[in-house]
Amino acid sequence: MKQHFWTMTALAIGALMASATLSQAQQNCAPRDLVMERLASAYGETRQSIGLGQNNTMVEVFASTDTGTWTITVTTAAGVTCLVASGQAFEVLAETLPIPAEDA
Repeated sequence: MKQHFWTMTALAIGALMASATLSQAQQNCAPRDLVMERLASAYGETRQSIGLGQNNTMVEVFASTDTGTWTITVTTAAGVTCLVASGQAFEVLAETLPIPAEDA
């Protein structure tokens, strides 16, 4: 459950960032197969989560559990993938939601 919470949080943040920066990030875009190959070969990253964003875009989080690097991408319906964010210290979490307190 914790992993799903953080995964969905990352996807939501990625979708928000993607909608604001997709047109600005054209220099960080390429055909999807090239981006996937580069993330795998250069960084050892594999897809950790996926979700749908605005305008039929696909938001994905890639990460390497060995190196801790991570990348958020957005792919358009035309098959163009743009890098939205990247960083270090990726961790897989399994947190649970807190139990809501009862009203007095």
